[in-house]
Amino acid sequence: MMLNFKDFSWSVLLAWGALSVVGLFAIYSATQGPVAQFLPAYIQGNFDRQLIWIGISLAALIAIQFITPRTFQAVSYIFYAVCLILAIVTIFSGVEVGGGRRWLSIFGLRLQVSEFLKLATLLAVANYLTHRRDISVDNLKTALITVLIILVPVVIIMMQNDTGTALVLLTLIPVVLFWSGLSYGISLLIISPAIIGYFSVIGLVYGIVAMIVITVTIFLIQNRNWLSLSSLVLGIVVIIGTEVALHQVLQPHQRARVEAFVNPTLDPHGAGWNVLQAKTAIGSGGFQGAGFMEGTQTQLRFLPEQWTDFIYCVIGEEFGFLGAGFVLLLYAFLFLKLLTMASLHKHPFAQLVIVSVTFLYFTHFIVNIGSATAVLPIMGVPLPFVSYGGSAFLANTIMLAICLNLDLYKRSFSIYR
Repeated sequence: MMLNFKDFSWSVLLAWGALSVVGLFAIYSATQGPVAQFLPAYIQGNFDRQLIWIGISLAALIAIQFITPRTFQAVSYIFYAVCLILAIVTIFSGVEVGGGRRWLSIFGLRLQVSEFLKLATLLAVANYLTHRRDISVDNLKTALITVLIILVPVVIIMMQNDTGTALVLLTLIPVVLFWSGLSYGISLLIISPAIIGYFSVIGLVYGIVAMIVITVTIFLIQNRNWLSLSSLVLGIVVIIGTEVALHQVLQPHQRARVEAFVNPTLDPHGAGWNVLQAKTAIGSGGFQGAGFMEGTQTQLRFLPEQWTDFIYCVIGEEFGFLGAGFVLLLYAFLFLKLLTMASLHKHPFAQLVIVSVTFLYFTHFIVNIGSATAVLPIMGVPLPFVSYGGSAFLANTIMLAICLNLDLYKRSFSIYR
């Protein structure tokens, strides 16, 4: 099949490149500036390793454009099974770092299998939901199998002590079900526990208000008494469960983390330290920032994991509102371009893959920046294409490459065969 690169979405590739360059600047400052004197040698090598991973990822992105789109459908289940097996192997024989076995050494290359398992899962789900015209999520069996395809890797990733990645993957459930035809009311019901639980952690009153708002919204959208009643009952269960968990189930150190999220000043030198330092870094950046490699929070090593989880704080401190805002605009542009791709495609598999990839990026974006700005609890989720991490960067780039491929071939991949 001949390629016509006039149809290639060069603007998306440009956004990918811009985010990668921003990440390189931030990683360099976070590991090679004056702060280097406080860091071990292997951390100082993060910049060089990220450069290598960007080169590998670019090569993969180019190579994927020469693959026919139906190949992704054909290999989706096999790829899913292989990644599941590798993830299980990682639990027992993976490299242990920070109390969790998340990395698997393959031919001397250390890979975080869960990053590729996310890709495998969304391909498998998309293939299952679109391989026949008569498949519908209104069918209970179809919906349950869809949820199961996602839950299996979620459980395995949780066993690797990688809660952040597991939660990100879990949020894919309402997205794929909604995009595949699930009603607005039921979709909102599915995500309501997360929303009510979040506000319940902040305060009991906030949780009750969130429950009432969601229940009324579901009633107005769908006007089904059983659905509204289900929402009310589920909300009450979530609120009670949250209160019990906070006061009777959680260990003292876990409760301290939750309290630090709500009010970090309660323990400024303990559980609230990371949140306070992150907010200080972003706040001190002002409009233009302190300057490249001039941020005091970054260069004096006050920021935790400043090359990965808190890299947005480095950008905010050293490049200020302008730099942090530029990053937000890049992501907004990328998300809008991908959603436009999905809306213009005629094949449901391509649509669902592109939407799923976009949502995974968006979830990482929201959780990472939310953690950095104390809007969300710290979950240890990287910022796509910006944070240091070879496996995450390669997996995210492959996802983007598949989206670009599906868009490039949209004229020949528009009908069922």
